[in-house]
Amino acid sequence: MAKWSLGQRSRDSHDAVVERAIADGTILRTHVLRPTWHFVLPEDIRWMLDLTGPRVQASIASYLRKLGLDEDVLKKATTKIERALRGGNQLMRKELKVVVEKAGVEVDGLRLGFIMSHAELVGLVCSGARRGKQHTYALLSERAPDARVLDPDEALAELTLRYFTSHGPATVQDFNWWSSLRMADIRKGIEMAGPRLQSEDVDGKTFWFAEAPRVRQSRSPKVDLLQPYDEYFVAYTESRDAIDASGRVGAHKGRPPAFFGAVILDGQLAGHWKRTLNKKGILIEAQLYQRFDHAQSEALLDAADGYGKFEGLPASVEVTRL
Repeated sequence: MAKWSLGQRSRDSHDAVVERAIADGTILRTHVLRPTWHFVLPEDIRWMLDLTGPRVQASIASYLRKLGLDEDVLKKATTKIERALRGGNQLMRKELKVVVEKAGVEVDGLRLGFIMSHAELVGLVCSGARRGKQHTYALLSERAPDARVLDPDEALAELTLRYFTSHGPATVQDFNWWSSLRMADIRKGIEMAGPRLQSEDVDGKTFWFAEAPRVRQSRSPKVDLLQPYDEYFVAYTESRDAIDASGRVGAHKGRPPAFFGAVILDGQLAGHWKRTLNKKGILIEAQLYQRFDHAQSEALLDAADGYGKFEGLPASVEVTRL
């Protein structure tokens, strides 16, 4: 479903196009910003890791200690991983498990996952091409040989400007959670961005944003089907309630939603959805907080058709009320 987030933000895209971009390294997948995976462009991966990698490492340091993964153990493991991947080799996690075990490092439980996260955060490995349904790892230096390197201040200013340009209006607290950066660094980044960022105070909170380009007004009603971890949600913490301006969702006292995807109506959370795929098509089941009128229902069907085109299958919709 993460590929769907990319597809929604691309023109005439479908699953195979996104998959091919990931396979050939046009898009890379690694741990950066927070202790989870993100898609990153090759030219950006190095300076972003240099900036946020140490902060993410600090956030998982207690887990490393509990697992007995000290500096010496991690160095022994990553040295063997680097040798195994050298020369364009791309290996699955289970194959790297054998490599690390042969180095005398135990990889039971969560240990291998944290070893690989560490290898990503220090800029040693990133995603390779998928082999069947399995992800592989490759050396970052071979996968992104022309990645940009920025000095710390340049990187801080760049990430700050990019976040508030693409995610604003947002608060420093939102950016803090999204980037793992210290609040002092965020304020410094805003200062360095200077007049390229603007701010406005609303209900005691300061929201930062870049001047938006003039765009054609979106049609209304417009429905979007977002996957649960889409940036529309996870890029915010303090101002997440902006997607429920009416308070309808917060006041809902019915049964909790069974589905985790989000149905967005004209920018506001209107329900939840899930998909069921088979060879003949896709069934999209939607649970809505409010009854859709005819125009809104047609917009929901349009959104389902868009997802069907991305997957290359016809889509149908079933609707229930929450």
